[in-house]
Amino acid sequence: MAFPTQTYGFLKGISAHNEKAWFEAHRELYEAGYVAPARDFVSALGPRLRETAHSIQFETNVGGSMHRVNRDIRFSKDKRPYKDHLDLWFWHGERKSWGYPGLWFSLSATQLRLGVGMYGLDKEGLETFRHSVVHPRSGKALLAAVERVAGAGYEIGGKTRKIAPRGFETDPDRAGYLLHDGLCASLTLPPEAAAQPDIVEAVAGHFAAMWPIGKWLLEEVSN
Repeated sequence: MAFPTQTYGFLKGISAHNEKAWFEAHRELYEAGYVAPARDFVSALGPRLRETAHSIQFETNVGGSMHRVNRDIRFSKDKRPYKDHLDLWFWHGERKSWGYPGLWFSLSATQLRLGVGMYGLDKEGLETFRHSVVHPRSGKALLAAVERVAGAGYEIGGKTRKIAPRGFETDPDRAGYLLHDGLCASLTLPPEAAAQPDIVEAVAGHFAAMWPIGKWLLEEVSN
């Protein structure tokens, strides 16, 4: 399957006219270009992802793998009511949780962003992550996973700190990961990539290539 022209029409429109009046006037475009193709995409991609990791979960509905188009503006200075991108999420476990690595697909009018990993670890998860970086066995496994993924051309992210946390020291080849508050692999593609007929196969391939990062997190941080 491929995302249709209506998808780009809606994403471009909501980016230029991020207001309720435009959205309501183009609700049919939202259904045809946003909801319907996203549901079909999740339905086609989900089973393919389980070939990489059998524990990956997905739901085709809005609020499941498909994030809502409405923005939560209660505590945000940005009061635009709608997202200008389509976000899809695949997770581990019986319920969605940020405590496990996930896979995400984010399509806007200007780019397609794919990623695997964990952003913004909570206090307990961050503590576990740091101990895993320092430990010789898991630290070595981390370097192997990063080498494999980065060597395939994917970006490694999650570094947010300038100073290492107190109480944690390790070898120079791993010390940089103590500056992370999360760990992920990602890839940015032109938006037209989602319109290609082989998009499901392409995304499944990228997620599989980035999965060593998710696998390490699942084994060393989430458990």
